[in-house]
Amino acid sequence: MLAVAAIAFALFNFVGDPINSMVGQDTSIADRERLRQELGLNDSFLVQFARYVGHAVRGEFGLSYQQARPVGQIILEKMPATLELSLVAAGLALSLGVPMGIYTALHRRSWLSQLLLAVSLIGVSLPTFLIGILLILIFAVELGWLPSFGRGNVVHFGWWSSGLVTLEGWRASILPAVTLALFQMTLIMRLVRAEMIEVLRTDYIKFARARGLTSRAVNFGHALKNTLVPVITIAGLQLGSIIAVAIITETVFQWPGMGLMFIQAVTLVDIPVMAAYLVLVGFFFVVINLVVDLLYFVVDPRLRIERERVGGG
Repeated sequence: MLAVAAIAFALFNFVGDPINSMVGQDTSIADRERLRQELGLNDSFLVQFARYVGHAVRGEFGLSYQQARPVGQIILEKMPATLELSLVAAGLALSLGVPMGIYTALHRRSWLSQLLLAVSLIGVSLPTFLIGILLILIFAVELGWLPSFGRGNVVHFGWWSSGLVTLEGWRASILPAVTLALFQMTLIMRLVRAEMIEVLRTDYIKFARARGLTSRAVNFGHALKNTLVPVITIAGLQLGSIIAVAIITETVFQWPGMGLMFIQAVTLVDIPVMAAYLVLVGFFFVVINLVVDLLYFVVDPRLRIERERVGGG
């Protein structure tokens, strides 16, 4: 996270002068210089970064240059929308990608498997913004079934706001969630299929069949468990990627989340908001990787046995 913050802070020095977006054309040079001095922009990079890290460890990310509000408060307002969209997209990708991967691995020659593999190429090949535009064109413009932008009606629970407790909120989340999940779903499907096929060729699966176990017991009791180990790794990283690449989806659908907030901050050269967003994304990746590592011990019994052996020795 410290490395992410340093790189981000260094790059933001090249996105433009924030003073130009904060004042009008008639502002004098003296006023511009005074504002620059007040914001600490005349200090060296190391001084600015050290000051930023010192405040960040206390949960203080400074004031937004444009809104003159605490950055932490702005992020808390936008975070529920992004996390809710990301969780719906991740649930959709996993609930559809894993079963489709299992089916295409067990029925490799069926017409449905070939169709799913062909459709998955579209999901992998098309860029996210184009998928979003096509979905808006079909389901919002032509058919008029779903809204094309916004989050719909939301209900506030303290600082958290949720659109998943209202019908309009669900309708508004369908198109952006599908757009965000499509690439991840096809990636998970192909990964599960490849790993499942590889596991089914191993000797212990052949031995299990020779013992007379049913195909259901072999496929789901033995093969699937060993398939899930690499799937958990990719799925965990993809969940972090969903949060990170939600920028594109939120921009296309004008979803009021952290991604759209970041794009607006880049346009207005609001450096505190941009830096806080990237640090937060880095934090999500760190937490997700920790959870994935812990799940290994739940899924893979070999790790538990090795740990007991080391502990006993």
